[in-house]
Amino acid sequence: MATYPVGILFSRSGGYSRPAEQGYFGAAAAIADVNADTSYPFELAAYHVDPEGNADRYAALCRDLIRSTGAQHVVGCTTSWSRKEVIPVVEKLDALLWYPCVYEGFEVSDNLVYVAACANQHLVPLLDYIVPRFGARAFLIGSNYIWGWETNRIARDILHRSGGSVLGERYVPIGDEDICHLIEEIREKRPDFVLNNLIGPSSYAFLAAYRALGEEDEAFRPESCPVVSCNLCENETILLGEVAAGHYTVSSYFRSLASKENSLFAERMKAGNPGRVADAFFVQAYAAVIMIAEAIGRAGTDEAQAVLEDVRTHEIVTPLGPVKVDRATNHVSLGAHIGRARPDGDFDVVRQCESTIAPDPFLTATPLQRIYDRAAGARKLRVV
Repeated sequence: MATYPVGILFSRSGGYSRPAEQGYFGAAAAIADVNADTSYPFELAAYHVDPEGNADRYAALCRDLIRSTGAQHVVGCTTSWSRKEVIPVVEKLDALLWYPCVYEGFEVSDNLVYVAACANQHLVPLLDYIVPRFGARAFLIGSNYIWGWETNRIARDILHRSGGSVLGERYVPIGDEDICHLIEEIREKRPDFVLNNLIGPSSYAFLAAYRALGEEDEAFRPESCPVVSCNLCENETILLGEVAAGHYTVSSYFRSLASKENSLFAERMKAGNPGRVADAFFVQAYAAVIMIAEAIGRAGTDEAQAVLEDVRTHEIVTPLGPVKVDRATNHVSLGAHIGRARPDGDFDVVRQCESTIAPDPFLTATPLQRIYDRAAGARKLRVV
């Protein structure tokens, strides 16, 4: 029986190890499922390397991984910074990077498959839900790198074009937990909502401090001024508990999504490891491996461009739903569901997307001027 190597490139240690581990576990779970399924006439061999959250290590580790194992496919990277370090490597060696994390868009590569959402599939639907309900005066925060800069830039553009305003925009270094200055400025500016593009410990520290602010001043409780995110998943909200309760996230996947198929998948993943949560990052990495395996099965080879052509041609059933790679952009169509965090860390899905959203990574077909004015002007009164 043939065995095909698959690289797994996630930082299981370092400043954002908690979300990155979900990508690792998702890819590993899918490889185990493929190897246990006798309908596949081959096996996958996993080769994991850990850059330890150091962006400077990703390129060299990816290069060594591909050369030493012959892997044509690497599932990995969490941050946009690390992804951009790896792209030149897979392009030079003609391998495929399967990127399973939400990102800001404005990028295409023939050697990269984007399995998670870009801005028109996460940020735009999130603002479309939040602004009519809470108002169009935002405060933007983010980790000081590409994801934070670009996601806030797009949000600022949409809000300004749509009659809203940005009351402040602040950044902190990745992993920095000194966020008191953010809280004080938000207290002073009194926005309608906070868009949170922090990652890892910075995000957790901010949400804890914001919870304390809401206990002091009810104008900053979630029902009045929520924190909204595009990248906060169950694996993190379960850790945070009451701290994240009431705040909103947009995602292509929640384990509480109402469907028989999702319930079966979530229960199966939980049975395999009761202490682990199959959140969106987990599922997107899992889906990437299933796409690779299905394409190898049809193409009869793991050669990168043959696999890419197959996933551009065939729709593949995954826990995200049926997916096919867009030939023009190498992105997939995805749903954009809105969830409100519960005290137990799960999400109540307050808006379930009934149809997928086609990828538009350069926002060429997505109107940035949104119809918010009528609803935003009617936002509810708050006690101040």
